[in-house]
Amino acid sequence: MTQTQDPARSRTFSWSDPVAGAAHVGRRSGLELLRAMIAGELAAPPIMHLIDMARMEADEGRVAVELVPQEFHYNPLGTVHGGVISTLLDTAAACAVHTTLPAGVGYTSLDLNVKFLRPVTVASGMLRCEGTVLQRGRRTALAEARLTDAQDRLIAHATSSCLLFPLDTPA
Repeated sequence: MTQTQDPARSRTFSWSDPVAGAAHVGRRSGLELLRAMIAGELAAPPIMHLIDMARMEADEGRVAVELVPQEFHYNPLGTVHGGVISTLLDTAAACAVHTTLPAGVGYTSLDLNVKFLRPVTVASGMLRCEGTVLQRGRRTALAEARLTDAQDRLIAHATSSCLLFPLDTPA
């Protein structure tokens, strides 16, 4: 991805075919799938390139993602758009749930409840969003995510409920 800071700003980025990566869902555990993506064995989903997420870490029940705020994340008020912040929170919380799922089990977000606590600008520095699973049952899971800035100040917090379901995966 490139970004210019000339008067006429521009941005270009590329991504891999998302269908090719989705073909692996359900064939590996969630943790195996995310670790393969982190290692570069599987392509990252396009959303990571779209908003320019910098890095991801994954362990059982925990995921962290990072992002450096850029001008192209801004809303009309001159701060990072709440949708970008919500995307980070949703990614960390839902992927934390994904790390607990065995092969053949999928999930989808049921809700995302976000609390915005501080504005974010390019001066905020590296943002780190950590998601953790609070509770996982057979049909639902509850996770939270915390977004902090470079000074380790809490920027936003979210809780997310996910629906768990069996996947129909070809043999």
